[in-house]
Amino acid sequence: MPRRTPLPPPPPPVEIRTWPDRDAMLADRAAVLHDLTRRTLGTPKLLLFLLAVALLQLGWGCVGAGLVSMGPGVDPVSLVLLAVGGAIGIAILVPTALAVAFGVRRDRRMRELLCQWAALARTPARDAGLRRPVLSMAWLLVSFALGALGLWTSLATSATARPGSTTYGEVAYLIGAGTILWVMGLIGVVKAVSHYRWAIRLTVTSAPPANTAADAHR
Repeated sequence: MPRRTPLPPPPPPVEIRTWPDRDAMLADRAAVLHDLTRRTLGTPKLLLFLLAVALLQLGWGCVGAGLVSMGPGVDPVSLVLLAVGGAIGIAILVPTALAVAFGVRRDRRMRELLCQWAALARTPARDAGLRRPVLSMAWLLVSFALGALGLWTSLATSATARPGSTTYGEVAYLIGAGTILWVMGLIGVVKAVSHYRWAIRLTVTSAPPANTAADAHR
């Protein structure tokens, strides 16, 4: 896999800032904010998110195949095949779960950098493009669909399971698959909503005091 591009540094402290003028500072601020927004919500990021969901489901499917097949009278050959499938599933699940956790941590760091660079100035007109409404909506809809499907799978499995017709292995597999979906959906929904709320606050112009017009005639 290609190496990740390092994140931009936080803005320098006031005492060591070397921008020649405000326009230069605003140009650097805009470049960093747009770069971080692209990394947070860009299409490649969404595709990687969906890839992670698919890999988690694949890994859990390998483990779940063993859970579903477990029962009385399993022969040694089947046990070996189940063990191999479980090992493959764990080999997929663990690195993918770690990558998701690292991605959540990296997103939190990017959010901190966004807030730090945005605090340098208020330029609502320039910052309007940071809302990224199409990408935010795409993240929200995809993540909501994943979360809803996961919750429905988990709840429906628990509600419809019947002794004798549904094995414990089947219940465990379906609840696990549903849990993966709704957890990943929750991560995506939080990302989309938190970014859009941040961008809205950034681009809202503060209203002038109510008595400004009256004071001007005094």
